Amino acid sequence: MIKQKKEPQGIEIDLTGPQGNAFFLLGTASKLAKQLEFDSDAILKEMRESDYENLVEVFDSYFGDYVTLYR
Repeated sequence: MIKQKKEPQGIEIDLTGPQGNAFFLLGTASKLAKQLEFDSDAILKEMRESDYENLVEVFDSYFGDYVTLYR
């Protein structure tokens, strides 16, 4: 049987893998913010204000409609 190839449904990031590190998330946030015309400086500052959990929560609050995060 031949199945249809599924089209990607947006960006997916596995937080337990290499893409889950803080530097990758900050870089992704910067790129997405520029593409979406968000204030990237303010978002990155807010992401850096506390610990890793805060970083992930802030990322999700701004980009959760565009990126699926997995733990």
